[in-house]
Amino acid sequence: MDSTPTQDKDHLDRLIGEIEAASFIGYTVRALQNWRVRGGGPRFVKVSARSIRYRRRDLIAWAEALLVSSTSDMSKAA
Repeated sequence: MDSTPTQDKDHLDRLIGEIEAASFIGYTVRALQNWRVRGGGPRFVKVSARSIRYRRRDLIAWAEALLVSSTSDMSKAA
């Protein structure tokens, strides 16, 4: 049975690795790493010192928070 997002109730809450997270939001793994250090990126789960995970729900919320409707709204993103 193929588990598509519409059939998988845990799809948005399941922890995913940084490669999949970067692909999901259309950025590089390096961008995610930089945001973790500098701030401003999506929320993440620090499982251990070398294990970082993301929830799709948090990636979507981060992107939604950056939505603007015009260039005059760009001060939110800066």
